[in-house]
Amino acid sequence: MKREDTIRVLIVDDQALMRAGFRALLDAEDGIEVIGEAADGRRAVELARSHTPDVALVDVQMPVLSGIEATREIAADPRLSGVHVVILTNYGLDEYVFEALRAGAAGFLLKDTEPAELLRAIRVAARGDALLSPAVTRRLIGEFVSRPPDRATAPGFEALTRREREVTALAARGLTNEEIAAHMVISPFTAKTHISRAMTKLGARDRAQLVVFAYESGLVTPRDPGL
Repeated sequence: MKREDTIRVLIVDDQALMRAGFRALLDAEDGIEVIGEAADGRRAVELARSHTPDVALVDVQMPVLSGIEATREIAADPRLSGVHVVILTNYGLDEYVFEALRAGAAGFLLKDTEPAELLRAIRVAARGDALLSPAVTRRLIGEFVSRPPDRATAPGFEALTRREREVTALAARGLTNEEIAAHMVISPFTAKTHISRAMTKLGARDRAQLVVFAYESGLVTPRDPGL
């Protein structure tokens, strides 16, 4: 039986050597359990449904079903709302990453990430936090500069209160709850509450999707101060 503090991880990569490397690292870490491996996206979805891991490490380029499509299927299944997908990529901030975030990924990691950073990332994702540092968030939004805002892709925008729009914009700029609280002169708990309510209204799984929403709705642009 799983201990409550054990993070259950699914490894998804079509390269056996990569899967073996990730498994060796994770198996050696207290509090983390590898519950399965998949070599293609379709099998990843099947294992996610049968084992409901806390975190799925998913290679973006997969046979049968791509990592993006697998992420989209996992995110669309209400039974898998607790599964946090972390996309693995060799290429950094490319189009695959943007599509994965839109599909419902909690964040992404480069495959050459240091072991300690991978372990930290798994714990961050398992908590339900977005795996996007402030610097990466700013770069992410900056990549959208040539893409005109499309409010049709942002249902729920009108339902946000003024405060919820403000915290969403600040979160999209890469600020933490504590930094948002200091900026707005509120408590970190209140900032977190506003963000949670905004996510609920927008149907966003996590802060990563708030970043995408903020730009696509026109709430934040790369030309805003502080970006």
